[in-house]
Amino acid sequence: MTYRRFSSALWHLLPAAAVILALPACTTVGPDYRGPPIAAPVAMERGHFLREPARAQEGAPVAEWWVSLADPVLTQLVQHGLEGSPNLAMARAKITQARAGLSANRTAVLPTLRSSASAPYANLPADIIDTNPGTDRIDFQRYSQGFDASWEIDLFGGTKRKVEAASALAEAAEAELGDAQVSLSAEIVRLYCLYRAQQALLKLQHEQAAIDGQLIQFAQMRYDQGSAPRQPAEQARLQAARTSGAVAATQAQIVLLADQLAMLTGQEPGTLDAVLASTGEVPLPPAAIALGDPAMMLRQRPDIRGAERALAAANADIGAAMAEQFPKVSFFGLLGLGGTTPADLLAPTDIIGLALPRISWSVFDGGRSEARITASEAAYTEQVAAYRSVVLTALADAEGALTRFGAARTKLGAADQAETSADTIVALQRMRADGGRLSEESVLVARREAIQFASASAQARAEVTIEFAAVHKALGLGWTVETGE
Repeated sequence: MTYRRFSSALWHLLPAAAVILALPACTTVGPDYRGPPIAAPVAMERGHFLREPARAQEGAPVAEWWVSLADPVLTQLVQHGLEGSPNLAMARAKITQARAGLSANRTAVLPTLRSSASAPYANLPADIIDTNPGTDRIDFQRYSQGFDASWEIDLFGGTKRKVEAASALAEAAEAELGDAQVSLSAEIVRLYCLYRAQQALLKLQHEQAAIDGQLIQFAQMRYDQGSAPRQPAEQARLQAARTSGAVAATQAQIVLLADQLAMLTGQEPGTLDAVLASTGEVPLPPAAIALGDPAMMLRQRPDIRGAERALAAANADIGAAMAEQFPKVSFFGLLGLGGTTPADLLAPTDIIGLALPRISWSVFDGGRSEARITASEAAYTEQVAAYRSVVLTALADAEGALTRFGAARTKLGAADQAETSADTIVALQRMRADGGRLSEESVLVARREAIQFASASAQARAEVTIEFAAVHKALGLGWTVETGE
């Protein structure tokens, strides 16, 4: 085919191509996404949380809420966790996978262009090609180079819907990362508070062990003098043994908590021992905290955003399934040069061209396409229910966390008051003992009882901050949007 004849053939094909391209003006079939349903209308209308504390601040809560605890070591640990956690690294890898899938779907609407070149050689029997009579065999050499292209037109929006679904799933993967960040920051704060509480408890247990030793001496001395039976001395030894066992358990718990913190921050066991070695109190939250409102929480929580994006993807899948019922229009083209000598590769008179439009349509498929549509619609209904479940669970989490936080604060107030009263009793006992009106042993017994109240106060202090972290986890705080190509 000469170049002129090939050009003429292409011009004759253009009207047919125009007719095909004019079919339903690239109609996109399937339902357009209208957003999620209102899953909690009562809470939205109320505009505040039922268990909101009396001293709640107005305005939006702070994303990096742990900074308000004013503990530099804790702030550093959370930052290290957000940067080095293996769980977050896995979530980021899932985002990369989802974005790659989105890119692949987007390029599906573009033509595919391939190049090729060949130089086949064959030695054939002469009777196959009736050219040189009397020759038994002939050599056959062919040189060719060219391009071929294929393109499927997205007439009914099937590819567009697939892109919509892939885009929504990529955003859902981003929400999964956010959910992991929220959980990680709250868990680091929880473990850190437990660690500091165990440190305080260990200090009190060492003091109690010293008191137990002194009480054993007093009880043994009375027994040796014959002024008391042996039982009080053995009871004192029993208490000392119990305290010794508690010390060992607390020391082990401190090591385990430090290793858990190291793991969450992406470090090996023992790495944080030096960082955490210096004792410190459990940090307490500010007196008033900002909570926002239920509507703000629904926008903030990454798990709700992930459920909403999954709902959008399911909606797009319906359109993709519906598009399979309609015809598919594609084009295949070939353009090349060739001949029996290498010089023919540069000769425009030896151009080879082919343009082939193609229409395919599954007129009858035994109901498979209808079944796919029904399945995609059912999957959408499932995602609607899943979205409602996530929203209701989030509201329950928030109200429950606020309830526990309020109760923990009340408990801490009572524990602090009890500790203060116990310390006052010890001080009064000491004054009487110094005046000779009370034995030293009675002062030690009073101090041992006061240690129990001090231990309860340390644990209550940790509980308040742990519930403070739970409130912010329930509100969906502690995550950042990570952009990428």
